[in-house]
Amino acid sequence: MSVEQKITNDIKVPNNDLEVLKQHFSHCFDKNGNFDFEKFKNNLSENEINFSTESYSLDWLGKSYARLLASDPAATLLKADEKHNTKPENSHSENLLIKGDNLEVLKHLANAYHEKIKMIYIDPPYNTGSDGFVYADDRKFTVSELQQLTGLDEEKAKRILDFTQSKSNSHSAWLTFMYPRLYIARRLLKDDGVIFVSIDDNEVAQLRLLMDEVFGEENFTGELIWKSRQNKDNRNITGLSIDHEYVLCFSKSNGKRKLKGAVRRLEQYSNPDNDVRGDWGSGNMVGLLPQDQRPNCHYDLINPETGINYGKPKMGWRYDENTMVRLINEKRILWPIAKEGRPRRKVFLSEVSSELPNYTSIIGEKIFTRDGTKEVDELFANKYFDFPKPSALIFELINQVCENHDNELIFDFFAGSGTTGDAVMQLNAEDGGKRKYVLVQLPEPIDPKKKKTAYDFVKDDLKVAEPTIFEITKERLIRAAKKIKDETISSKIADKEKEIKEIEGELDLDNKTQNIKHLKAEIKTLREQDLGFKIFETTPIWEDYDFEADELDNQIELFDESKLSTDDLKALLTTWKTYDGIPLTQDLETVDLGGYIAYYGKKKLYLMGKGFTTDNLKTLLEKIDSDKKFEPNSIIAFGYHFDSKNLRELSENVKSYSNKKNTDIDFIIRY
Repeated sequence: MSVEQKITNDIKVPNNDLEVLKQHFSHCFDKNGNFDFEKFKNNLSENEINFSTESYSLDWLGKSYARLLASDPAATLLKADEKHNTKPENSHSENLLIKGDNLEVLKHLANAYHEKIKMIYIDPPYNTGSDGFVYADDRKFTVSELQQLTGLDEEKAKRILDFTQSKSNSHSAWLTFMYPRLYIARRLLKDDGVIFVSIDDNEVAQLRLLMDEVFGEENFTGELIWKSRQNKDNRNITGLSIDHEYVLCFSKSNGKRKLKGAVRRLEQYSNPDNDVRGDWGSGNMVGLLPQDQRPNCHYDLINPETGINYGKPKMGWRYDENTMVRLINEKRILWPIAKEGRPRRKVFLSEVSSELPNYTSIIGEKIFTRDGTKEVDELFANKYFDFPKPSALIFELINQVCENHDNELIFDFFAGSGTTGDAVMQLNAEDGGKRKYVLVQLPEPIDPKKKKTAYDFVKDDLKVAEPTIFEITKERLIRAAKKIKDETISSKIADKEKEIKEIEGELDLDNKTQNIKHLKAEIKTLREQDLGFKIFETTPIWEDYDFEADELDNQIELFDESKLSTDDLKALLTTWKTYDGIPLTQDLETVDLGGYIAYYGKKKLYLMGKGFTTDNLKTLLEKIDSDKKFEPNSIIAFGYHFDSKNLRELSENVKSYSNKKNTDIDFIIRY
């Protein structure tokens, strides 16, 4: 099959919901692909599904515009930082730091990272009035264009454009900013994935309703409370010191347990009476319901040996009389000496479920904002970042979600100082895991008047002409990785090497060889920890890149491809491969087709350069037949670098060639 694609200016988030409708209700689409909602509604009504005319939902000025932003095409390409990415510590890394507007980046990642992310943590602007948040949109719609795109009336369309272009920080502006980002983020989560969002009182009410709408109210996991301030704040004129923040937690889908749970305290189990059943702890037996709800659990409890009557608690006992008699006969009841005490029961460690106790909604015990500030200050020997989250807090959240140590992806698209990346590396060094991070940070300029120290550091020490927050994010990850390697990993390796020497000195130790082998494997894992990261950035699509011509021969008149540099073509290739579902960290293989270099990955072959000849085509077809590892199901050619004759020859030969592998190959001309 041969097809022409105009992708570069049309990279959108795929609408998977629409695809489901097309699959199951194809008769509700017209010949132009438009969905007939009335026909759909009538079809369901026939099956006794009623459509309510009233419903509870969150609405705000700009909601239609926010939906438009979620589906609007990306206006950028993705470009690799080759100098950074080819350094030995980064060349094979699967961690990512992406520079750019996070909404643009989310759109680019929508295919390659669809349902690949295990956990998202974000710390978005809180809209405090002093945190610098303003809604500033560079999209230029006219009132009539916005009306046509969203179906709004003229007055509402005008009001929306007014606030999107006026640097507003209203609730409506904040919701318009957050909606498309959360909408796309949800599509990146695995089915068992979880998102955590830090927020404070300014927007927590709006955020909860917004996330109910985007993720579904049934997927609300909990509202966690973090005591972020160690000491009281006496500046508040209300007389109330706000000492906490919130972390809202939602899951991608309802169902099985989403968080690992709290660490079980094994020190509370012992065996002071040498019970043959092993170590035990004591458990409460007081009930949970009043007598009118559970009358069979309200009775006097008497110690059969001493005759002491312990009466019945206000909420009764946890067990009915028959169960209590069995526990007494099994000698599981711990009787207090005094009548005023409460009997408890023995809980044996051997009977405790492997499932951990539930994680508390009061999080980050003795972890404060000041710890995050101190952490960054120590890395840089100066204060360059305001109120970064402590890595210990993010460490704790990651540890709750990513039980599987291997290759889980943690995503943060408000990276700030890079705390999430630091926490991922720390946790991997702690337990030998292989989790990966994907961070996105806007290259927000550093104000030399407000942040002179940070500005001078980036400009003078890091040698960056136009200092931005992104450079601090990048440098923090580099320094954090070095610290983890020099301190945590080196210490652990030294301890394990010492343990190996001690075991080697033992003559009759059981499993001596196996223990040494296990320790050496752990050392190897520590030495192979991924402490690097690759950098990509968004860059604008070239000016006057147009696709209005109907004839291939005329397209060259609309865009002068000769001005494209090698770096431009690399950016185009990176953008296309990501659109085609290939992760940014996966390099494409170069394929030599008799002097013409093509690029291959995930069964897709990209022909980007000029000069493709009939001889190159012959080499390509022979390689498809002879190379067992080369099985392209799509051949994608950059249309501007092929004349019509080349394209026809390629298309016809690919379609008609009966390759020995019987592979169906699509030929795609892409612009």
